[in-house]
Amino acid sequence: MAKTYFIHTFGCQSNKSDSERIAGDYEARGYTEAESWRTCDELVVNTCAVRQRAEDRARGFMHNVVVHFNETGKKRPKIILTGCMTHHGNEKLYEMMPAVDEILPINEVGFNTAAVRKDVKHAWVPISTGCNSFCTFCIVPYSRGREKSRDLDSILAEVERLVAGGTEEITLLGMNVNSWGLEKLGIGFRKLMHEKPSYNREDLPDNQSQYLQPKKTPPFVQLLRAISAFDQIKMIRFMTSNPWDFHDELVDEISTNKKIDRYVHLPVQSGSNDVLYRMNRGYTRETYLKLVEKLHKGDPEIVLGTDIIVGFPGETDEEFQETVELAKAVRWQVGFVAMYSPRPGTASWRIYPDDIPHKVKKERWEILDELINKRNLSTRPIVV
Repeated sequence: MAKTYFIHTFGCQSNKSDSERIAGDYEARGYTEAESWRTCDELVVNTCAVRQRAEDRARGFMHNVVVHFNETGKKRPKIILTGCMTHHGNEKLYEMMPAVDEILPINEVGFNTAAVRKDVKHAWVPISTGCNSFCTFCIVPYSRGREKSRDLDSILAEVERLVAGGTEEITLLGMNVNSWGLEKLGIGFRKLMHEKPSYNREDLPDNQSQYLQPKKTPPFVQLLRAISAFDQIKMIRFMTSNPWDFHDELVDEISTNKKIDRYVHLPVQSGSNDVLYRMNRGYTRETYLKLVEKLHKGDPEIVLGTDIIVGFPGETDEEFQETVELAKAVRWQVGFVAMYSPRPGTASWRIYPDDIPHKVKKERWEILDELINKRNLSTRPIVV
């Protein structure tokens, strides 16, 4: 009898895509998918670490698994932990979750086998791994490593296989998707982290210094055009983009290439220039608004979504109000609003005290959620 596996996934689209590839690896080795984690031989827990709440959910799930098998007396499956929580390191993870049998670094999830996808019409297609955008609050460069673009031929070969299987919609995935093909090594920040454990915000290199500037058509635009050349592809989406490398050529391509979805997810994180600086986001409120204006000028039908963090260290009432005013000006149709939680190892965790009370964070969250999401319920686009 074939052994069985089950994958429990937390987090973003990239995690979901990773789980599809983990499933492909299992099935290439002769495993079949179990109906539940209660009946499998091997259980993979694919974790998220972008917020403390995400880690708490994973730990809560692990607790429920252990309780279930202790109470039923049934043989517990082998438990494999992967995903962004691996940034803690094996020693701490085994201490946090002693029921884990094996830890699989997420950057070891490769493309050696075909992903197992349950949606025939739509497919996630990762085009890069890791990230060189060292926003001070973000754990991704530590959990997923340095940014590495996937080879063009590999991406197009996968799209060709998908098309042959009936796929009509593609979502391109990357931590900073529109920088595909432009990454440097990100050495500046790595040297700082290793050689200067104590530093200030002024010591941090700009995110732009971690990427090459395109001398001709940006590689990501070239990729969009290559995928659009497949007649069977009816819709192309991509996420997530960084505003500071959203090149004019990409704006033009979106406005003229109607295979690209009219929904653009454009994280802002804050409407305050001072907060954006503390976050090391690499752009200002004014440059963000200028980009929004360009997108709407290119195609008035474009709708925007965003990510926002409230309660970032030092965020004053005035700085929060700047975010509220920006929301009113841009009128995002979707807003993923999060309350700041310090991620151990990140720059903000090292240099800023988490000084905004939870009550204030919650109040600010409610204001923006009401303003962006509740106001727009009848007109919100479908976000895959």
